[in-house]
Amino acid sequence: MHLAGTILPIFAIILTGWLAGATGYIPRTLAAPLMRFAYYVAMPALVFLTIADESLHALLDWRFLGAFGGGSLICFAAVMMFVRVARGAGIGKSAMLAAAVSMTNTGFVALPILKTLYGQPGVLAAAIATVFVGAIMFPILVLLLEIGRYDTSRSIQTTALIRQIATNPVILATIFGLLWSILGSKLPGPVASCLTILGEALTPCALFAIGLDLTIDELREGVGLYALLTALKLAVMPLVVYALCLAVDLDRTATIAAVVCSAVPTAKSAYVLAVEYDVEKTVVGAVISMTTLFSVVTLLGWLYVL
Repeated sequence: MHLAGTILPIFAIILTGWLAGATGYIPRTLAAPLMRFAYYVAMPALVFLTIADESLHALLDWRFLGAFGGGSLICFAAVMMFVRVARGAGIGKSAMLAAAVSMTNTGFVALPILKTLYGQPGVLAAAIATVFVGAIMFPILVLLLEIGRYDTSRSIQTTALIRQIATNPVILATIFGLLWSILGSKLPGPVASCLTILGEALTPCALFAIGLDLTIDELREGVGLYALLTALKLAVMPLVVYALCLAVDLDRTATIAAVVCSAVPTAKSAYVLAVEYDVEKTVVGAVISMTTLFSVVTLLGWLYVL
């Protein structure tokens, strides 16, 4: 009951956002500005504050990265190869469907959950996972989408790709946080207080915006494919990550954090790229909605098991 009492209020915020949008109480168009504030202001503030207060040794947890990151990459590669062989899909479509299974919403869902469960250590784990998704998974997906979009005679826009990665707010907050951690200095009181207030806004803004933008209309067609991808995302990927956690002998808290990061819904950034490149938009949007709905049950199940 303690786990349910901790996790269910988080999903209740998502439900509140959905009800507000479904009833017209708040326009769904406000979801994007809320998400933008959460991603560009609140999350970088919380990530910087968390990393800046930690030692470099605590930040470079290679076993955690190996378990979560390794599981993400294994699932991405396996799904992409299967789609390429079974459906004969191109590189872009295969990569996008693979991303729907392996790119997780660590920032907007896992981070608030782990913050509630473990406080600062939970935030740190989610921050590391978020940076991995943003610095490794996101560029790989963009690169594959670029390859899929352009003929071999046309060059891949590597400059735009590098710029997109280098200006990512979470990555920048991580870099500056690492530099501050290396300096070993304490943040001035007013600065720390300001960042704390901004960071605290992440949970309600991000979760409410996810609910506000959530629709079930797109789930009506292609239910079989959506259900398969959802099952892979919420059941198989966490299982792969858990097996890697056992293989590298990760401690209990880090294991739970890695599994939670892998068991949360598909990242919204996958849908952003699907729209940008006009690849499998309906499928990715439906999987995001379905994983958000069913993760309430599966995530509680994983937490009870662990």
